[in-house]
Amino acid sequence: MFSKTRQNDNHAVIGKQAETSACKYLQAQGLTLVERNYLCKRGEIDLIMRDKHSTVFVEVRYRRNDRFGNGAESVDWRKQAKLLATAEHYLQQHPKAAQNACRFDVVAITTENGQQTIDWIVDAFQA
Repeated sequence: MFSKTRQNDNHAVIGKQAETSACKYLQAQGLTLVERNYLCKRGEIDLIMRDKHSTVFVEVRYRRNDRFGNGAESVDWRKQAKLLATAEHYLQQHPKAAQNACRFDVVAITTENGQQTIDWIVDAFQA
């Protein structure tokens, strides 16, 4: 049995690996990484990327399996509100990015039987 701290450390490592996988996947699709793990008191955005002339705020969700739903389904209205508030803060701090169109994408990663599945939902929700 893992201690609580060790479990949290393990979750953090898995989360970082999922973010790295998502970032590499999106870069292979032509997006450019602008910033990783943007943090302010309103919340955190996993990846901020550029897609041509758009600023893309990306939420990465990982699940070991989809038995209880996939990761994208866990981005509920509360999480969306935090992402919107954090993106607003980012745009206030980065006026050039605010000149671009913006969108919110979700990357849901599931690993089952050693196979990783990446589901990229473009424009997953609206501001």
